[in-house]
Formats: sequence, C-alpha cells, structure tokens
Amino acid sequence: MTAASPTPRLPLKQVLICGALVVTLSMGIRHGFGLWLQPITMERGWTRETFAFAMALQNLTWGVAGLFAGMLADRLGAYRVIVGCALMYALGLVLMALASTPLLFAGSAGMLIGIAQAGTTYAVIYGVLGRNVDASRRAWAMGVAAAAGSFGQFLMVPVENTLINGSSGLGIPGLGWQGALFVLAAMALVIVPLASGLRERWLESGVARPQQTIAAALREAFTYPSFQLLMAGYFVCGFQVVFIGVHMPSYLKDKGMTPDVATTALALIGLFNVLGTYFAGTLGPRVARKHILATIYISRAVAIVAFLTVPLSPLTVYVFSAVMGLLWLSTVPPTNAVVAQIFGVQYLSMLGGFVFLSHQIGSFLGVWLGGRLYDATGSYDVVWWLAVALGVFAALINLPVREQPIARPASAQGASA
Repeated sequence: MTAASPTPRLPLKQVLICGALVVTLSMGIRHGFGLWLQPITMERGWTRETFAFAMALQNLTWGVAGLFAGMLADRLGAYRVIVGCALMYALGLVLMALASTPLLFAGSAGMLIGIAQAGTTYAVIYGVLGRNVDASRRAWAMGVAAAAGSFGQFLMVPVENTLINGSSGLGIPGLGWQGALFVLAAMALVIVPLASGLRERWLESGVARPQQTIAAALREAFTYPSFQLLMAGYFVCGFQVVFIGVHMPSYLKDKGMTPDVATTALALIGLFNVLGTYFAGTLGPRVARKHILATIYISRAVAIVAFLTVPLSPLTVYVFSAVMGLLWLSTVPPTNAVVAQIFGVQYLSMLGGFVFLSHQIGSFLGVWLGGRLYDATGSYDVVWWLAVALGVFAALINLPVREQPIARPASAQGASA
C-alpha cells in the first residue's frame, strides 16, 4: 500500500459501539468520585483539600498523559493504549481503596488513575472515530461517543451510591467505600475486551504513513490563533464541570440536603447530558461550531447565577442539574470536530490531547480551589462566582475561531486528509 492509497476502515457500527462502551465505563466510574469525598475524609481524618488535591492531580495528570497517549495512539493504534490504560485503571482503583496516607492517595487516585483515564477516554477514542468515520458524519459520531460518557454518569452514579451505602428499598447491603472501589476495579477490566473492536491493524502495521511529522503538526497548530482560542475555552469547561462534579455533593450536604438529593443531581446531569452532547453533535453540520460553543458557555454562566440567587430546594437543585446536564459535555463534539476540520485527522488524538490538557488544567484549578477556598472561608461562594465570570470569558473568545481547513502546500494536504 502506498502513502496515497486509501486506508481500510473499521465498520461504523463496531467503532461506535465499542468506543461508546469504553467511554461509558471510563467516564461513568470517575463521574461518581464526589460520592467518596466525605466517607474517605471522615474515616481517614483528612481535610477536604486533601481529597480535592488528589482529584485535581488526577485531572492534571490525565491532561499531561493524554498528550503521550494521543501520540502513541496516532502512531501505533489505539488498541494497545486502551488495553494498557484499562489495566492501570483497575490497579489505581484498588490502590485508592488501600491508600492510608495523603501521599499514597494522591499517587493512586491522582496520578495512576489520571494516566489510565488519558488512554480510555475522548482523545484516543476520537482519533479512532476521526480515521474511520466520514467527515460528513464525524461530529455526529463524536456526539454519540460523548453522549455515551454522559449515559455512563447517569448509569454509574446511582450504582456507585448503592455500592457504598446499599439500598433499603431494594434490600441491597452496602459494601462501604472500600468495597465499592474493588467492584469498580473489576468493572474497569471490561474495557480490555472492548478495545479489540477499535484495533486498526493497518495503523499498527506501519503502512500508509502520511508525510506530515509530529513536529510539523505541533508547529502548525500552536501558531494558529484559532487553536489557542479553543484551548482557552476548553480550560473554562474543565474548571466549571469538575468543580461542580466533585464539590456539589458536599455543597448540598452543607446546605442541609440529604445524600439522595446529591446522587439524583449527579444522575440528572448525566441523563440530560446524553441529550445535550448528542444534540450538539447533530447541530455541527448545520450551525457554526463556534456559535454552538459560545452559546453553551454563556448559558452555563446564566444557569449558575440563577442557581445561586433562587431559594435552594430539591426542586431547584434538580432543575439546575438538568440544565447543566444539557450543557455539561456538549462542548466536546464541536471542539474536537473543529480541530479535525482545521487540521485533518492524522494527528487528531495528539492535537485533541493538547486541547484536553488545557481542559484538565482548568479542572485542576476548579477542583483544588473548591477545596482550598472552602477550607479557608467555609464557603464555596467565591468559586461559584469565578465559574460565572469564566463562562462569559469563554463565550467571547470562541466567537473569533476560524473553522475552515488550514491552508497547506498540496503535498501536505494530501498527506493529512
């Protein structure tokens, strides 16, 4: 096969099903980590900042490791990356349950699970989708994968709450927070057989290599203003969603709400995000994606302001969760689709990894500042209002993004198509 020959593609249904299930498990497991904040800190005698720092480190590690996971997936195929990281995910969950010091907890829940998530979530999966789905359906396929991650949250948060606390209505005894983590470790191993459906043998064999190098692709991306704007917007996305996902259960408990309200709130975010991410993906071919992104970010700011100003009750919590769910990961399909549209799909996992690193730096700050400022002030108010201001900022900076394919010499264009 020559470099100019068309490369074989995996069946669309196979890629969508396996990719969606991998994201469902990986994202579903980690979306419920906020449920562990209070039981772990209370039993271990740690501050909330200790737990929050580990979760912040997890997000930052996820972002940094995503760069290398993306490079490896683009050069060697996603299969090996996904399998290796799935094994690390299971090990990290086991060690998270056994960690008896803040340092060990940060190493397992923070660094090890962060590396594992880098190879089992969007950047790597979207690279496979980009190479195997026609450009006309790419944003839709990315929406399906993102919706799967949201369904994982909807599905897994109640499951994780039941694993920890049990269910009197169903007569299911709780396993406690440690036993629940052991069960999740076994569930993470299911990712290994699913990865076989994403195995691109032609890529692993080293044939049909395009001409653009990694260094050239990075220079091209980082000197292109629209790429920088997308990274800045994604920083805000990470700050907002991870702060809310980790700290909202404790915020609601501080306000006198029962744990069931927090569990329902997180589940509603996941349920409505299935709709929001899928809808964002289907809008891509018809509406400028920069307008989709600007609308999402300004809507988040409005929703948070409304949540903070109306009287707090279970109903207002559920309405806020539903609205935020529609906006939660709906930034993912348009952002990655713009990257693919501008630069092509050859290095989509790698470039998506750099954009995602910005997201995870925002996640680090959102979750860590939530714990740090709570311990300093006894309130989450400062971080809530910071999330509002950042939402307005992200809406404005997405408007100048140029979505057209980047101009290249003819030889480079053919190589990256």
